[in-house]
Amino acid sequence: PASPAPVKPAAAPKKAPVPKAAAPAAAPAAAEVEEDEPVDQEVLTEFFGKEHMNVIFIGHVDAGKSTMGGRILEASGMIDQRTLEKYEKDAKEAGRDSWYLSWALDTNAEERAKGKTVECGRAYFETDVRRYTILDAPGHKTYVPSMIGGAAQADCAVLVISARKGEFETGFENGGQTREHAQLAKSGGVNKLIVVINKMDDPTVQWSKERYDECVTKLSPFLKANGYNMKADVTFMPVSGYTGANIKKGIDPKDCTWYNGPSLLNFLDSLTIADRKLNAPLRMPISEKYKDMGTVVVGKIEAGSIKKGAQLVMMPNSVKVEVQQIYNELEEEIPLAAVGDNIRLRLRGIEEEDIMIGFVLCSPKNPIHVVSKFEAQLGILDHKNIICAGYTAVLHIHNAIEEITLSAMLHLIDKKTGRKSKKPPQFLKKGQQGIVMIETAGPLCVETFTDAPRMGRFTLRDEGKTIAIGKITKLHFAEDA
Repeated sequence: PASPAPVKPAAAPKKAPVPKAAAPAAAPAAAEVEEDEPVDQEVLTEFFGKEHMNVIFIGHVDAGKSTMGGRILEASGMIDQRTLEKYEKDAKEAGRDSWYLSWALDTNAEERAKGKTVECGRAYFETDVRRYTILDAPGHKTYVPSMIGGAAQADCAVLVISARKGEFETGFENGGQTREHAQLAKSGGVNKLIVVINKMDDPTVQWSKERYDECVTKLSPFLKANGYNMKADVTFMPVSGYTGANIKKGIDPKDCTWYNGPSLLNFLDSLTIADRKLNAPLRMPISEKYKDMGTVVVGKIEAGSIKKGAQLVMMPNSVKVEVQQIYNELEEEIPLAAVGDNIRLRLRGIEEEDIMIGFVLCSPKNPIHVVSKFEAQLGILDHKNIICAGYTAVLHIHNAIEEITLSAMLHLIDKKTGRKSKKPPQFLKKGQQGIVMIETAGPLCVETFTDAPRMGRFTLRDEGKTIAIGKITKLHFAEDA
């Protein structure tokens, strides 16, 4: 069975609580309750903002990663023409005419002088669909640790290959960084790979289909051997970072008649990617539990990874457990599972009756926060009456379901400016947003939305309707009370 579609930040949060994991054993009754009219997508986007994606540019030292990053910033309007002209002038004076675009990402003098990226450069851009952070990985062998740090944060990798005669061969065949970067990205949890064959405008290439096909043919077996799913996760496309061809707009048919696929930015916008936090502390909310030669729990790993034999802790009751076996969705036993995977675990050290749906399996060094009081930003979607302090509802957050009380109204939010009112409002009504204090009937495993979107985003339901969406802004611990 295919994994469930990753829950995108802009997707209706109320779908998050029920990962369709493995067995037909009864899912919590919430699954039935949750099948409700879908919440208006625009309202969600307005509330949670555009989806964010980290994209890392990897590849050999001179493949043109930074230039391409600069071109994207220009194409998406993040650098203005004046800044670009200044870079162009400075680059000419430094005798590096064609590098002016890369200066947008290579900000320090050492990088500019050498024309090489040393640290993992960062830049930000936005399209109509998403917000992006570009991580520009250094391509030189000595700087590989920076690249690993970058890959650990990335949702998607763009492997930049130079089609220029000699450069592709250097990058790929003789100890070049192309191979190592692709391997590191894969082991860092980056599953989606876009291979851009760059410098197609070069005089030695001139948009030659033969040269493009040669690069694709040589790279494919290697990527496949590294565990990339060539059909589902790898896409090849020809571009010119220097002229901007196929970065945002397509290629001029005069230059190239044989490619009619999407441009790089269009393709990035179309990708669906889970929010991968491979190296974060483990978080696995429990969606199901039963007895079967011991205690078995089912869930989706929202952050981190789990190895067979791992010593973990079940929150909120802080019970130490050991992972005896891990099974994937195909019922195969596996030694390791990582963020995004839907798995079932056989645990030692805890009884099935001591686990509730919505409990969270964590790394013992860094368990999830447990609170029964928090502040949250609330957006009222649908409610006949006004909502005042003392209002009760059912809160759904990851797999947990809890009765709550809105104990205090703190601020009204002006939707146009985002400013909070100084005076607390008397009530909130449909269409309004506010900051409220929420108290739960029992202890709840949560994080703030900023720290972990999946563990800090919730819905409030009342009488079978989703009446509000919310994000946790501040946790209140017992000692704060």
